[in-house]
Amino acid sequence: MYGHVYKMAEAVAAGAREAADTEVSSGDDVPYSEQRQMRLDEITGGSPYGASTITGGDGSRQRSENELAIARFRGKHVAPLAGQLQRGRG
Repeated sequence: MYGHVYKMAEAVAAGAREAADTEVSSGDDVPYSEQRQMRLDEITGGSPYGASTITGGDGSRQRSENELAIARFRGKHVAPLAGQLQRGRG
């Protein structure tokens, strides 16, 4: 309704494209390694379960750069894993 989910999805897609462009290997990286979700200096979305944003009931709070960075991290992390799964089934 306010475009928040769309913007977060765009950030995930940007991270996935970046991973595809640089052929990033997932290695031992795990979602818990994303330190931006552990910030204490601001209220922020993002968790080991996925990218998120905290918007408020009326949608007035826009996603922060930190939340978008977490979404891009998710895209970078998931894209190589998805490619590995696809190749394993092909």
